[in-house]
Amino acid sequence: MTTQQQPTFLENVLGWLHKGYPEGVPPTDYYPLLALLKRSLSEDEVVQAAQSILRAATFDTPVSEDQIREAVREVIAKDPNPEELNQVAARLASVGWPLESH
Repeated sequence: MTTQQQPTFLENVLGWLHKGYPEGVPPTDYYPLLALLKRSLSEDEVVQAAQSILRAATFDTPVSEDQIREAVREVIAKDPNPEELNQVAARLASVGWPLESH
């Protein structure tokens, strides 16, 4: 008898992202989404989550890990406006994201 491993927090996050954005993340939600992820995940985990999201998106050229890391750094440097954050947070909360209050 094998025991199934509990999903990691990152795996749960990816599940919430795929449920919250079944057709993919619209470009207008990129910054607020990354900002919310950065509150709960390490930079490496945010990069992994972004890679998972971007794998499903269709781009003319692939997005590199360095480009994702640079985008994460940009997000850390500037905050999205509260409306954007609330919109993305509400979408993720509707599929079970455990939002922390700030």
